[in-house]
Amino acid sequence: MGSCAAGCAAALGPGYTIEKQEIRVQFVPAPQPLIQVEAVYRLRNDGNQPLRSLELRLPGRRRFHFADPHASWDATTLALETSPANTRNVLLTFPQSWNVSQVHTLHLSVEYQPAGASEGSLSFTPDAFFLPAEGWSPELLPARGMLASGGVPPMNWLLEVRVPDGFLVHSSGRPSKISRQGGEQTIRAVQPRDGYPFLIAGRFIATHLHADEESVNLWTRAPQDAAALRQPADALVRAIRAYDSMFSARDTDSHQLWIVECPVVAGCFTGTVSSYTKLISEENEQTSAEMASSDTVMVDVGGGTPEIATGAAPSLASSWLGYGQNPGFFEQTPPLSALPAFAAASGREAGQGPQVRRDTIRRTLRAIPLHGQPHQPEDAAVLRAKSLLFFYGLQDLYGPEAFNNALRHLLYARRGGGFDLDDLISAFEQETHQNVAQFVRRWMKHPGVPDEFRARYENNAAAIAATSKETTP
Repeated sequence: MGSCAAGCAAALGPGYTIEKQEIRVQFVPAPQPLIQVEAVYRLRNDGNQPLRSLELRLPGRRRFHFADPHASWDATTLALETSPANTRNVLLTFPQSWNVSQVHTLHLSVEYQPAGASEGSLSFTPDAFFLPAEGWSPELLPARGMLASGGVPPMNWLLEVRVPDGFLVHSSGRPSKISRQGGEQTIRAVQPRDGYPFLIAGRFIATHLHADEESVNLWTRAPQDAAALRQPADALVRAIRAYDSMFSARDTDSHQLWIVECPVVAGCFTGTVSSYTKLISEENEQTSAEMASSDTVMVDVGGGTPEIATGAAPSLASSWLGYGQNPGFFEQTPPLSALPAFAAASGREAGQGPQVRRDTIRRTLRAIPLHGQPHQPEDAAVLRAKSLLFFYGLQDLYGPEAFNNALRHLLYARRGGGFDLDDLISAFEQETHQNVAQFVRRWMKHPGVPDEFRARYENNAAAIAATSKETTP
């Protein structure tokens, strides 16, 4: 009793712990290709009260085409109902109360199917598929209530992958065992708590490139001219280093990058969907590449050498901000919702040159009226544009070093727990020792953007020089 009193903390609200987690992926190539996913969780109620239900988030149907999933609680089949709290979530109601200290096993299974030609969902072929590190696996959510907890994976958990023998396989985690039997290979990889799992597998042809200190692995369905991809590979490596500087280095020492041909181009990319992406893209720009994880970019090689660095930037930036940092980040409101787009533009600047910054700002300024209406809500498109420019304003005022330090502090301090505008203000005030809240109010509570900011990027050289240093608010 004395030992527990010294080292144990009593639960302060409803909650549970995932004591063990295993996700199994099996690729069935024929007669019709299928991806079968099974997830098994051993769960303990370590909260201060019984639980009657559990909430989880399934993959988005716009991105993934899958049959209705199945769930069981020990040996009892559970119905999947839409959560009344959030229509994106699924509610699992238990047959009896889940009492404190009780342990149960939750089993989830879902079958991914190739998407139809008109669906626009992620698809695959009998000899290649990928599951990006964003949203394909079920996500258990915390219990609801004051001081609730739960949904956090164990420190280490297992991803098991079964694919036909001869497939090249690249996945998250640390491989612990590889076996072959009956024309199949099974790869077991230990996954860390932080980060989302991903998987790429298929009958690819591997070509190895080297870009500075990075090793670039090119996987294509047919032989490609490796020399033609050297320049975009170098640009993508520069973008990666820009993100490392802005958000801190990736949790890897491998210095490797995978460039992989999309199994099915239709539905492979999501970058053109975002309104923020349109702000940082050139007019009529077509997406030809997108990140599947922090070290893997899927590309369209059908039209020759793709503009890999340009196309991959939005998703690459999101990998630093979203994967393992803050699962709910993409539910943010302005101005924080513009941070991935700002990061993407910064990656393009690193890969293509400093002119990208001025071009992006000038293009975005055109979306903001010169004279807004005081005391009236701004149009959604205008609010997105000024939210993107808000981060350029912060960077201009405090300088790249302080800006990057504050962002790194924010992401580290709020890792996995989410953050809001107050957290951003706090991080910048801690770094700069200035009244950042006043700067935020000036940008976001008044119509348009500050005159000196617009002058800096729109006026002639004399006006730019005259306003090159913004007055501290």
